[in-house]
Amino acid sequence: MNLHTAGHRRGVVAAPHSAAVEDGRAILAEGGNAIEAMIAMAASIAAVYPHMNHIGGDGFWLIREPNGRVRAIMGAGRAGAKATIRFYRDAGHHEMPTRGPRAALTVPGAIAGWQRAFDAARAHRGKLPLDLLLSPAIKHARDGYKVTRSQAALTRDKFAELEKVPGFREAFLIDGKAPDEGATMKQPAFAATLDHLANAGLADFYRGDVGREMAADLERIGSPVTREDLTKYEALITDPLSVAVSSGTLYNSPPPTQGLASLIILALFDRLRVADGESFAHIHGLIESTKRAFLVRDRVVTDPDRVEGPLSRYLDAPFLDGEAATIDMKKAAPWPDPSARGDTIWMGAADSSGLVVSYIQSIYWEFGSGVVLPKTGVLMQNRGASFSLNDKALNALAPGRRPFHTLNPALAVLKDGRVMAYGTMGGEGQPQTQSALFTRYVTYKQPLERALDAPRWLLGRTWGSSHMNLRLERRFDEDLIDRLVSARHDVEVLDADYSDTMGHAGAVVLHANGTLEGGHDPRADGGAAGV
Repeated sequence: MNLHTAGHRRGVVAAPHSAAVEDGRAILAEGGNAIEAMIAMAASIAAVYPHMNHIGGDGFWLIREPNGRVRAIMGAGRAGAKATIRFYRDAGHHEMPTRGPRAALTVPGAIAGWQRAFDAARAHRGKLPLDLLLSPAIKHARDGYKVTRSQAALTRDKFAELEKVPGFREAFLIDGKAPDEGATMKQPAFAATLDHLANAGLADFYRGDVGREMAADLERIGSPVTREDLTKYEALITDPLSVAVSSGTLYNSPPPTQGLASLIILALFDRLRVADGESFAHIHGLIESTKRAFLVRDRVVTDPDRVEGPLSRYLDAPFLDGEAATIDMKKAAPWPDPSARGDTIWMGAADSSGLVVSYIQSIYWEFGSGVVLPKTGVLMQNRGASFSLNDKALNALAPGRRPFHTLNPALAVLKDGRVMAYGTMGGEGQPQTQSALFTRYVTYKQPLERALDAPRWLLGRTWGSSHMNLRLERRFDEDLIDRLVSARHDVEVLDADYSDTMGHAGAVVLHANGTLEGGHDPRADGGAAGV
């Protein structure tokens, strides 16, 4: 699978798994638009990359329409009706559980997002039926897919905490053991669910036979999500957050996601006026901008129903100018600050009509809650683990409340006529990797494939890690590393040229001349393709 592709006239896609890339490309070749291609890829990636995402998780879309409008689809699931602080305290929990039935406490929002996207596709000349879009995923789940290196490794790594979680052994172990890379694995119940949805419609996931079966399984294992929680759930369509920088306008998803932080990082860095890419000033400037952005994020981002005042005030010039002025370009500010982790996939699609899609789908930690509902094969997320059992906390648990999300798909409309959808998995690393990719490709004009390949860094935690320091891939220049250490950064150089710790990034670009380009991360199992 090619990691980079360019010069296409009809459409292009990028994803972290080669099967999803090919399935998206096939939809474009069939005459589908970028949204339809993304729906097919979203289903496909759940079938072949289940350690990173599934339909029991959430999903967030940014869609740039041919008329230039950018809209966000927010598939953020709400906490179940029984998910009270007292419920968890009475069960003996002092913190939110991270695995098992009580960690499966939020409604899966991804499928409702697919429905909104499917409706949007119809509004932009989409004509392909739902059964055609879901058929590749059904085949992968029913007939089998090859286990990737990352799925095999993460199953081994998380075996002890997942093997006794209801449904996990039957769904993701082979003879009670972690599968080997290259082994064939099937998800027959999941295939049957997708097949049913292809015929009955996606709303059946919440208000039909699938929803009924899910609710029965959730009640049986003690999850606080009820049938009523499912039946009343809907994804929302809203305006994204945006900020102007010297190269154009940046868009990202609003709360409960950390999209605000991603925009602040790039807006602050733009004000630093760093001349040279890959310099100390480039890397240090982005790291220090990240610290300022994360302090704002952790103070204000929560369920949008609870956000106080307009978030636009954090994207206005007076605030950003003041924050940029606090950054010392010679010395690192003190760190760490509390961090989050997460497991996610990002995918992009664009077509010749001007549709450009940035999409993220997630179950939070690797394999989410670990709970697989036997009748439907749905792997439930553990996104609600980001709630607090302290009722005074910003993200305190309450029924119907939406948890904080690390997910944030990004999109940029540039002054030179390009439209770029980009993003990554990687929890706390998502805003940082977005900033690295954007500045390398746009600010310092590196080719897309080089910008995706270049060595990366991570401040704070990401999925599967409790480290809080600044970690670097070892391909960075030694002089640059020495300068970062001298500036009082707590530096750790990883023993890897390419590390999964840095996330799996990608991008698709619609150029001003109408040609399309896509690229994906050499750290992942996917690539890009077009027609």
